[in-house]
Amino acid sequence: MKRYLLPALLMILLAPEVFADSFRISDIRVNGLQRVSAGSVFSALPLNIGDEVDDQELVDASRSLFRTGFFQDIQLGREGNVLVINLVERPSISSIELEGNKALKSEDLLEGLRAAGLAEGEIFQQATLEGVRNELLRQYVAQGRYSADIETEVVAEPRNRVALRIIVDEGQVASIKHINVVGNTVFPTEELVDLFELSTSGWFSFLRNDDKYSREKLSGDLERLRSHYLDRGYINMDVASTQVSITPDKRNVYITVNINEGDRYTVRDVKLSGDLKVDESEVERLLLVEPGQVFSRQVMTASSDLVTRRLGNEGYTFANVNAIPEIHEDDRTVTVTFFVDPGRRAYVNRINFRGNTKTDDEVLRREMRQMEGGWASTHLIDQSKVRLERLGFFKEVDVETVPVPGAEDLIDVNYSVEEQPSGSITASIGFAQGTGLILGGSISQNNFFGTGNRVSVSANRSEYQTSLSFGFLDPYFTVDGVSLGYNAFYRTTDYDELNVDISSYAVDSYGAGFNVGYPISDTSRLSFGLNAQQDDIQTGTYTVQEIVRFLEEEGDSFTNFKLNAGWSQSTLNRGVFPDRGSSQNLNVESTIPGSDLSFYKVDYRGQKFLPVSEALTLRMHANLGYAGSFGDTGRVPFYEHYYAGGIGSVRGFRDSSLGPRSTPATIDPDRDQLPFGGNIKVTGGAELIFPAPFVTDQRSLRTVLFVDVGNIFDTECENTQLLNGRENPGCGSVDAGQLRYSAGVGLSWLTALGPLGFSLAMPLNDEAEDDTQVFQFTLGQTF
Repeated sequence: MKRYLLPALLMILLAPEVFADSFRISDIRVNGLQRVSAGSVFSALPLNIGDEVDDQELVDASRSLFRTGFFQDIQLGREGNVLVINLVERPSISSIELEGNKALKSEDLLEGLRAAGLAEGEIFQQATLEGVRNELLRQYVAQGRYSADIETEVVAEPRNRVALRIIVDEGQVASIKHINVVGNTVFPTEELVDLFELSTSGWFSFLRNDDKYSREKLSGDLERLRSHYLDRGYINMDVASTQVSITPDKRNVYITVNINEGDRYTVRDVKLSGDLKVDESEVERLLLVEPGQVFSRQVMTASSDLVTRRLGNEGYTFANVNAIPEIHEDDRTVTVTFFVDPGRRAYVNRINFRGNTKTDDEVLRREMRQMEGGWASTHLIDQSKVRLERLGFFKEVDVETVPVPGAEDLIDVNYSVEEQPSGSITASIGFAQGTGLILGGSISQNNFFGTGNRVSVSANRSEYQTSLSFGFLDPYFTVDGVSLGYNAFYRTTDYDELNVDISSYAVDSYGAGFNVGYPISDTSRLSFGLNAQQDDIQTGTYTVQEIVRFLEEEGDSFTNFKLNAGWSQSTLNRGVFPDRGSSQNLNVESTIPGSDLSFYKVDYRGQKFLPVSEALTLRMHANLGYAGSFGDTGRVPFYEHYYAGGIGSVRGFRDSSLGPRSTPATIDPDRDQLPFGGNIKVTGGAELIFPAPFVTDQRSLRTVLFVDVGNIFDTECENTQLLNGRENPGCGSVDAGQLRYSAGVGLSWLTALGPLGFSLAMPLNDEAEDDTQVFQFTLGQTF
């Protein structure tokens, strides 16, 4: 502002005769205005006609006009008692041109210039342009482009306008050439450098971008270095200095860290102090720090967190547990004292939900284990959060506790959710060789109209098949969590219409049923159901011998009533794409008296997630099934057989292609023998879940490296069921040598229309009769 006052001061000093005495303003005349209105000048001018002014007041008036930023020169003159103001306006910006920028988008740069006051039509100020130039240089330096240079050109144009040109030379990104730690004697330099997020250039640096120097990253690396020593007893470790040097060509960066390790300390004693609120023995069991241990700040902090959470479970939400180490230099030991300040017990005033634009509040509120009016329990608040995540309706769930203004013992619990697709919608029309025209559609919604109910409707029509199905489940039929579901279906299939190599027969099926679920704990529930199904079967031209003999012995029309009972348990942290916890499901289904066939099925499905590192998780899973019959003459119907192969089973092998093969059709023995399934299913495997590269939001995408194993076995194989005259793999008892293996990479993507699944798999021990398929995908897979 001083430079703005200089012209006015000089004018007053050099022309004392103009303002030698004070005078009363009879009129004010303004000269030189082009774009600025006279009203803007008079509104900023602190003088009015009739005012008596002196030199100081005129200086103040000049200051006020300069403060508007509209003028680059102001001259005050006097003609009698008329105050004359001569103004030179600052030029306006007619255009802004950017050249050479690639790392920073032009749209982002122009937006930043506009925020700084540099935009077309705005008043131009040289100081603002210089400030923007320096800020751009700072941003390029933050990217590691130390050789970046920015030049600015101001081109005068008619009518007091200027055109701005900003010419950017981004230079090259400087990479870290070497990182060195000096002063270490206990740990090797390689071990300490491996702790750093910053790294020298490597094969995958272009993905991780970890070879670019950043002051913020270096600060984090130094803290990790300190923690490494503090967690191993070196309580006096200190980072003496850091040096970051750049080569003259500004392409390479060298980092040197100087440290003082100090001595190693052990724990002499552990003490408790303060108002514990719970039994001291119970608190002591939570302390991971013990006398004789090597001192560790991590263990000390973890102990404080455990005690804090324990007090939080009793309602002391704002408890403060501080661990203070007392150093004994004489014998290099530490006494750790935990000071407990429980504060006042807090009670929950209100539980609020935010972000659930589609899901009713009632759906969220019924998952709450923390109740309004009760004392605030950290365990119950967190458990409620986990239950919301397990619903599968939300991409993310956050919770915060907020003190109620004016009340020292009341808090509000606010859950913020981000909704995600919770179902799938598919529609198809197409034509395939052998199957003809295909029309189909399905809707599967796990959160129907935001009620939390699950509804599925599907209809498909092709030359060989027509199917209709409907399913409904109310997970909270009662307020206690008893669920009620029912389903109905109708399906006609005529494989004789297919011009492909498949065992031909026709089956008309329809049925309905219901099931009831009962929770036995927060993570487990029992379920019971009853289904009725009618199946009418007709042979075709190329029906295989197993089917023909079954129909000759058992008939071709079956009415079966199936009673099922199940047990499920889930400690998964999310309903979609979990990465912690486990789940198990055991289901037993059996026909009951009054049915035409007597058989039962036992199915088990389980999975467990094991954290390998912060970014990697190992998933182990298994899917087992067994079908048997009652009585000496009973047998499992062929259309109840298990099948395996494809996504969700053993990837790399065609869908439903594993297991025993049928005998050839009687009418044409030369036709290929086809998968016939079996009464035993053994599948499983392991998946290593890793973050997808180039993707910032991992919540809707999952990438895995997998190994799948499994096969189908049949203990009721007939003697004639040979494969090309030799032993049929899978026939007889379960043989581990017949298990098929595959390995590959898989991707699952949760879209607005439903989940998409892709896999690239390589079979590891396929035989000549196996049908393999490297690339497989699925749309609307059950999740």
